[in-house]
Amino acid sequence: MRVGRGISGELEVLLRQASEGEEDARGKLFAHYRDRLRRMVLLRMDRRLQGRLDPSDVMQETYITYAKRLAEYAAERPMPFFLWLRLITGQKLTDLHRQHLGAKMRTAAQEVSLHRSLPAATSVSLAAQLLGKLPSPSQAASWEETRRQVEESLNSMEPIDREVLALRHFEGLSNSETAQVLGLKKSAASNRYIRALKRLKDILATVPGFADTISK
Repeated sequence: MRVGRGISGELEVLLRQASEGEEDARGKLFAHYRDRLRRMVLLRMDRRLQGRLDPSDVMQETYITYAKRLAEYAAERPMPFFLWLRLITGQKLTDLHRQHLGAKMRTAAQEVSLHRSLPAATSVSLAAQLLGKLPSPSQAASWEETRRQVEESLNSMEPIDREVLALRHFEGLSNSETAQVLGLKKSAASNRYIRALKRLKDILATVPGFADTISK
């Protein structure tokens, strides 16, 4: 069954050419989505792998699998193209986590991904994203305490709410994409995002320097 193309005419042409074996088209098609995929990797890569694994390593592994499986995808279209690429990328990241961490991989319930066995957007990684938005390096002295407060605030949210925030706010997925990734109705995904965003803003309003880090 062919479902959810979700790409423009120009990209559709590249997809057809790439699936027929044109190497240049295959590279251009992947390059179009590279930045979005890299953001996902940065968000979901285990912090213990810093210095041992680079997002470029994940992207390289993803490209190899993408090139091998593209013709199969084009024939079936089981999901929108970007979500398919994102799924492959997440699976490669999970494989690399297992390779480098083995039994040390996170197993806590609040850090188990809710969709398709991809690595979760943990409170640690989300806090790191938010800390990156602090307005002044002069706040570095209190960074550790701020990090702890932000992580505790994020841990107080339901795991699915953290995932919705990660997908919508940090990865930039649309409501439709978020709903499909999490297996929700569009209305449910939208309502949950609105509630989760409000809750996060309320929580972070009490943390110095964070009142304006989440857009309205």
